[in-house]
Amino acid sequence: MKILKIQALRGPNIWSIQRKKLIQMRLDLEEMEQSPTNKIDGFKDRLETMFPTMIEHRCSEGCRGGFFMRLEKGTWMGHVIEHIALEIQTLAGMDTGFGRTRETKTPGIYNVVFSYTEENVGLFAAESAVAIAEALIKGVPYDLDTDLQKMREIRERVRLGPSTGSIVEEAVNRDIPWIRLGTNSLVQLGYGVNQMRFQATITCKTSSIAVDMACNKELTKKMLDMASIPVANGSICVDEEDLVETIEKIGYPIVLKPLDGNHGKGASINVTNWEDAVSGLAFAKKYSNRIIVEKFITGFDFRILVIDNKLVAAAKRVPAHVVGDDHNTIRELIDKTNLDPRRGYGHENVLTQIDVDRDTEDLLEKLNYTLETIPKNGEIVYLKSTANLSTGGTSVDITDMLHPENIFLAERISRVIGLDICGVDIMAENLTQPLKENGGVILEVNAAPGFRMHLAPSEGLPRNVAAPVIDMLYPPGKTCRIPIIAVTGTNGKTTTTRLLAHIVKNNGYKVGFTTSDGIYIQNHMMEKGDTTGPQSAEYVLRDPTVEFAVLETARGGILRSGLGFSRCDIGIITNIQEDHLGLNDIHTLDDLARVKSTVVKSIKKDGWAILNAEDEHCIKIGSELSCKVAYFSLTEENPLIKKLCAEGKTVAVYENGYITIKKGEWKIRIERATHVPLTHGGKAKFMIANVLAATLASYLWGFKTEDISLSLQTFIPSAAQTPGRMNIFEFKKFKVLIDFAHNASGYRGVEEFLQSVEATKKIGIIAGVGDRRDEDIKECASIAARMFDHIIIRQEKYLRGRTEEEIIELILEGIKNSGKTVTYEIIPKETEAIRHAIDSAEEGSFITALSDVVTNAIDIVQEYLDKENEQGLV
Repeated sequence: MKILKIQALRGPNIWSIQRKKLIQMRLDLEEMEQSPTNKIDGFKDRLETMFPTMIEHRCSEGCRGGFFMRLEKGTWMGHVIEHIALEIQTLAGMDTGFGRTRETKTPGIYNVVFSYTEENVGLFAAESAVAIAEALIKGVPYDLDTDLQKMREIRERVRLGPSTGSIVEEAVNRDIPWIRLGTNSLVQLGYGVNQMRFQATITCKTSSIAVDMACNKELTKKMLDMASIPVANGSICVDEEDLVETIEKIGYPIVLKPLDGNHGKGASINVTNWEDAVSGLAFAKKYSNRIIVEKFITGFDFRILVIDNKLVAAAKRVPAHVVGDDHNTIRELIDKTNLDPRRGYGHENVLTQIDVDRDTEDLLEKLNYTLETIPKNGEIVYLKSTANLSTGGTSVDITDMLHPENIFLAERISRVIGLDICGVDIMAENLTQPLKENGGVILEVNAAPGFRMHLAPSEGLPRNVAAPVIDMLYPPGKTCRIPIIAVTGTNGKTTTTRLLAHIVKNNGYKVGFTTSDGIYIQNHMMEKGDTTGPQSAEYVLRDPTVEFAVLETARGGILRSGLGFSRCDIGIITNIQEDHLGLNDIHTLDDLARVKSTVVKSIKKDGWAILNAEDEHCIKIGSELSCKVAYFSLTEENPLIKKLCAEGKTVAVYENGYITIKKGEWKIRIERATHVPLTHGGKAKFMIANVLAATLASYLWGFKTEDISLSLQTFIPSAAQTPGRMNIFEFKKFKVLIDFAHNASGYRGVEEFLQSVEATKKIGIIAGVGDRRDEDIKECASIAARMFDHIIIRQEKYLRGRTEEEIIELILEGIKNSGKTVTYEIIPKETEAIRHAIDSAEEGSFITALSDVVTNAIDIVQEYLDKENEQGLV
């Protein structure tokens, strides 16, 4: 078997709108296409032995053990690999269960699709699943444990931490979109101007002064002491001289910890003699030059969590420890403790495995113990000096046991330091009594407190502490989204997108939009190139200045990664015509329609799908949607339009020369087409269709008809505004048209426009695109022969696996098939072809460059036009 391609889908996609995180693997079964599972001796038994837990895979049988039944009846290896990829992720601690396997139109080649929780793990699982399947087929051993551990390690390296993950999960539960910014824990919630950011448990609302204050333990202590809040006696030491002075002042026992430390790193507690104090000082100085030395307070370690100045949770933290039984050594007790199913690698489970480190060895040495010591029955042996969960500690929820005065104290501390999310560490015998009564003290204040101990305590009630964070960032009435209009289709996407962006901007919004030319924020091009994929959409949604997004969405990005947004308010399909067929398993218009429909299937339920009533595939898609649907047409006599009007529905039509909205039998004439520059005096019918789509979307969004009309009149087609879309350059003796038409439908649109053009000679510059089917290249050439008197063939770019000679031969065959006698010449380079056409242009001629390299063509023509204008001024 051979893996041909593996890709990660990250948004709504052709396989599922709801399940956004999918791996799609293109797999060639090769000789295994002839060997379903029931023809491979012992395969089912070997797989069941390796994966007994697959008994839970119900598969299409719909019952427990359903997948094993399929193995027995006989199923193909792509299906098996799908289930293995899901199971190994689950065994590695990432439970997931959606999968699909479908054969392509090429026999033996399958698309194997399965869900993932961490993308890099999913990509690894795809390769691992194939390797496991091959081992099972051959009946050779396979080291599954190594793969599972590798997946855990990948997950720990790339995953969001428990605190960050809990906030994201809460956001998802509230239908708040999120974007991970980079590879760390920096996350954006919401889109555009309504975004909020956070990293771990520091939010965009967190005061930088408060963070600096909390990180400076000395300053924190002074601030709390000034506010009459009990703190431990002590001071800052930088050397042994300072240490002597501090110990003489506060006496033993003491605690030493780095001034700039966190997670308990470098701390030594309950130090009772000078030798250990010096050792503790050296240990702490590995993490900070300045060391806090405080009086050791007996009692328990408590953490109180305050969010938005309100106490939300409290926990008693217990350092990692084992309990003696008179039989087992400390090493054996650690191993037994780590067998607790609640303990796992890193942050995968409620508790973390206990590892032996220097801190452990120092604590045992103080007791004159080693790892081989056998503790007495019931004896508690502490293995860490701090109670952090990340080092194997445990937590007990005590939120409901706090004395009101301690609640007041914790909430007051959060205001004194100024933190929106505040962790208060307390040492006391208990928190059921006020600290002033039991002698408890505040040890420190944390600016980025971990949530894990509260989300999943070892004992007591779990607390959803992520909820108050989201409440703080998005209080009632505050929206997290911005309006999104997504535009797809075969032709007209870019023009429709640009026109919509113009309308939106004229209505006072700061708009961001993506096109095949580039990414624009408020009409400023930020990135140049074809930016119609999910990354470009995300670019706009990340921008904190954008109030409204209009996103051109092409098939390539959908197939490659899915959509770059979770859902849109309005989705438009301009048309579905033959283009890019034969690529990426898209062979028919039905296949293409399935891809394009991803956009309108992602529309929110009360949103609108804007569809072409003259396109049978659009009509079919519309019948399957759960959102609201509206159609546009170049004629009000269209059968579907007539039916919808009879039902009182809203449509857009071109009637009696007007761009018109119809509601039932009522007509709202927005503007005469001849007053809309984009339509070239009403001659470019395909442009009128684009205007209808944009007008209908704008009207249904809620923009006023007079504002839409003004925008239609002020949107001037030009090389700057609509590059490569019906750009006409007027020279003194001839005209040049540049258009991005690159498929038969686009060519037919230009042909219809040219029928209204008066010219002594119509000259066309055309080329083929190498990854199109033979019949597509020939059809475009035939249409060109019909509309031009003379053709210049050029072919230097977009060969895509073909030779220039091969493409030119297809073009010539297409010209011949047209049945029309037309002269032609071959000039391979686009620049030379355009210069030749202009240099040899006769008076009254009309040159049309159907260019797939728009910028070059526009630049050359503009250069000639500028020279002519300069000469006219001389």
